Amino acid sequence: MSTIEATTRIARPVIHRLEFLAPVAELGIRLWAAKFFWDAALTKINVDASFPFIHMSPTTITLFQTEYQVPLLAPMVAAYLGTAVELIFPVLLALGLGGRLAAAMLFVFNIVAVISYPGLEEFGIAQHQLYGTLLLLPLLRGPGAISIDHIICRHYLAAGAGRRLL
Repeated sequence: MSTIEATTRIARPVIHRLEFLAPVAELGIRLWAAKFFWDAALTKINVDASFPFIHMSPTTITLFQTEYQVPLLAPMVAAYLGTAVELIFPVLLALGLGGRLAAAMLFVFNIVAVISYPGLEEFGIAQHQLYGTLLLLPLLRGPGAISIDHIICRHYLAAGAGRRLL
């Protein structure tokens, strides 16, 4: 038996076990990236008992008027739009519902955030690069087997078409 055959025989079961863990890793990456944006959204809002229950924090509006320089948008519009993106799309990403769309929206949002905040220091830029890199997995490969998208494609679409979508 050659060295290549021996290595192949040893490697196959290891690779099979690692492939079994891939959906868990994909879910972990989606949850980690979603948590970053969700946590950022929670710092921008106040929740109380008065209708409509969720209010934009005055500090958030002030930051968009003074610190953040979002291109092409008025500060008030940017504050509300940015907060909405950070509240909606991390949930979709975590669930794997419209996973590629959610990842794409958050990827672009991440780029705009870096461009819009000139005071971002080296650590902040590295952090945004990390989250942008994490978002590439669901953006390019789909949300994975542990996702609502996967369930929808498997149960409601033709098997061939469903695999192409994910």
